[in-house]
Amino acid sequence: MGIISKQQQQQQQQRWRVAAALAVACAAALVIAVAAAEGRNTTLAGGAVVASPAPQVHQPQGDAAGKAYHHVWPPMRVGWRIVLGTLIGFFGAACGSVGGVGGGGIFVPMLALIIGFDPKSSTAISKCMIMGGSVSTVYYNLKLKHPTLDMPLIDYDLALLMQPMLMLGVSVGVIFNVIFPNWLITALLIILFLVTSSKAYLKGIDTWKKETIAKKEAAKRQEQICQEPERETAVPIGSGAAVDRKTPSDEAASVLKNIYWKEFGLLAFVWIAFLGLQITKNYTASCSVWYWVLNSLQMPVAIGVSMYEAHGLMTGKRVLSSKGSQQSTLRIRQVFVYCLFGILAGLIGGLLGMGGGFIMGPLFLELGIPPQVSSATATFTMMFSSSMSVVEYYLLHRFPVPYAAYFTAVAFIAAIVGQHCVRKLIAWLGRASLIIFILASMIFVSALTLGGVGISNIVHKMERHQYMGFESLCKV
Repeated sequence: MGIISKQQQQQQQQRWRVAAALAVACAAALVIAVAAAEGRNTTLAGGAVVASPAPQVHQPQGDAAGKAYHHVWPPMRVGWRIVLGTLIGFFGAACGSVGGVGGGGIFVPMLALIIGFDPKSSTAISKCMIMGGSVSTVYYNLKLKHPTLDMPLIDYDLALLMQPMLMLGVSVGVIFNVIFPNWLITALLIILFLVTSSKAYLKGIDTWKKETIAKKEAAKRQEQICQEPERETAVPIGSGAAVDRKTPSDEAASVLKNIYWKEFGLLAFVWIAFLGLQITKNYTASCSVWYWVLNSLQMPVAIGVSMYEAHGLMTGKRVLSSKGSQQSTLRIRQVFVYCLFGILAGLIGGLLGMGGGFIMGPLFLELGIPPQVSSATATFTMMFSSSMSVVEYYLLHRFPVPYAAYFTAVAFIAAIVGQHCVRKLIAWLGRASLIIFILASMIFVSALTLGGVGISNIVHKMERHQYMGFESLCKV
């Protein structure tokens, strides 16, 4: 009874901590909303400069007031805004690359409130920063191996199974993003991110406890070895072999051999196909015949590649390396669940205007994938989706190239620094759960920043008596 009551007491304490964190999150979101409103007034008063009409004016997308949308691109000059934005962007990219979430929840508010960009330009430059961080992270991870298996750190089969469905879900989510009102999107974002960060935090605590138990058992075995000198000649061989199997060298013999080129090529094919369809769709009218035809063509591409990978996993020709010895062949129900999760992750990401890393990272952890593999694979899939968005935004002239190049370089360097420091820290402490805590913290901070900015925008629309209902896709 004492053990049960103690466990119940610990669970109750965890619930209170989560409830307290949610209360603090709501209060912080309100504070950020007030700061965002003040920042908007400062920006409109002269902090930013409206771009010249000819090359930098957005195509008219009538809002509730019937006015055309114009880009707001502040001049690029050295000052406190650039310095502070660089520091925040560096921190966000370093932590985002480790958690496998990119950092868009920090980049977008920073670019809008501190640098002075309009919301659409902030989103476009944020995608550039996510691409820069993900590219450097993927390059860094290509040199590493699985923490316990003689396989690459990136699970290419898992990426090939879920990435096409993720991109298909993003396309559907973007349509819902146009239709749904801002207040509903903001509410869904805050609720989803707070719940996800809470679950990730509890997952991190559970993993931390398991690591503590494993470290204690390893210490006891070491004491037993030291107390039995007569077995000293036999123990090192078996012990050394066990250590080699458990903690092999994390450096791959060759980067080229550590890449599964066939899976990489299929993912590149999906990337090119979706990019071509998306670019072509931008030159068609909404709700026209060609608009729906181009949208429908994404389905055979995504379903075909995912089913090709699923067939290999069900027949045993392929194996999800991240599952290790626990995984043999997948059943139809398991394949359906994986693909469904991929579509839902993309749908939520496209609806909320976020990358798939915020959804895929926690999802991979719930599927029992090790934190290092989860972060690396989520970043790998994010590299394709973010780079596709960057190319599309560039062709549509959605961001100033000098600003985008600068912040992309900042994110590129920050991601390498973050990966290197956390890798050394994990090797020193022996706790991969640090990745889970960083992931949970990034999602939590993103809920505060994006939620605060969203609340500020809602209040601004209410003050101007703008329309806040559902929009029609065909009238946008």
